[in-house]
Amino acid sequence: MRQQLVKVVKGKGIKNEKVLEAMSKIPRHLFMDSSFLDHAYQDKAFPIGADQTISQPYTVAFQTELLEIKDGDKVLEIGTGSGYQTAVLCLMGAKVFSIERQQELFKKTSKFLPKLGYRAKKLIFGDGYKGMPDEAPFNSIIVTAGAPFIPTPLLSQLAIGGRLVIPVGDDVQTMTLIIRKGTKQFEKHEFGEFRFVPLLEDKN
Repeated sequence: MRQQLVKVVKGKGIKNEKVLEAMSKIPRHLFMDSSFLDHAYQDKAFPIGADQTISQPYTVAFQTELLEIKDGDKVLEIGTGSGYQTAVLCLMGAKVFSIERQQELFKKTSKFLPKLGYRAKKLIFGDGYKGMPDEAPFNSIIVTAGAPFIPTPLLSQLAIGGRLVIPVGDDVQTMTLIIRKGTKQFEKHEFGEFRFVPLLEDKN
């Protein structure tokens, strides 16, 4: 079923072999509610609790491909969720630092990922809008929820040459790639519309 899913994702235009190989190895059904077992290898998003979803596999692959990850890259993930995207990044050789805003998901995923053998460098419960300044700079930053705007702290935490992939918008998001070209120079690219759950901000 995993190979069939990879074939579907490849058929939609994903070319990065490292992304496809990682997805072919990860048991996606383990990241979902058992009642969705039959649906785990369909190219669809599904609920995972706390009003959050596990992203459609194509979306995971699309965002990951835009990051252009190299072995050993430091990657900041905003929105750990079920940990599926985290697992993909780990298998691609990235050093993953991840933030989750939902306490329920954070507790569950921080125990669950190591059990499956996917070891992120750091998983924290916190506000994704603020990033992880203590661990910056990052080669890549991936945001797995819809942000109404691009948070300035995330731009400042990108290494020169680093890539930020973020869905920007309210009801519908535009997949956006920001490449840091210099201290104050950023290049922006847009890649069509997607739908994500909202990126929650810490109101305290």
